[in-house]
Amino acid sequence: MIAPAPLAMPVLVVDDYNIMVRIVRNLLRQLGFQIIDEASDGKTALTKLRQRRYGLVISDWKLKPMGARQLVGAVRGDLFLRDTPVVLMTPAAGNHVARDAGADSYLPAPFDAATLKQRLVTAFGREF
Repeated sequence: MIAPAPLAMPVLVVDDYNIMVRIVRNLLRQLGFQIIDEASDGKTALTKLRQRRYGLVISDWKLKPMGARQLVGAVRGDLFLRDTPVVLMTPAAGNHVARDAGADSYLPAPFDAATLKQRLVTAFGREF
């Protein structure tokens, strides 16, 4: 079976700061993504992930009460979710943090549309 084009798949943005969700949403729209949902914490994100098939999760590193490390661990431990690409928004030196957590890529803050696209290509393993 051929995987659907990433732009056609829903994206879940997880952050407890509404402004950051709006920034990421706007950047994703600039790149051509149309279906963008949001969650304000890891627990809500996991519930949404189990209710709908997402093609990508972009999550802030600092979440409460369920942090990004626990969210990624739950995704990777779930038979139906484990292949979902996860990108973590981290501090500039966050590549080690994201990799250790099991994420596919990371977004060092601050970032723009070009950086986001580059990290998504890494997460998807292909251009989109």
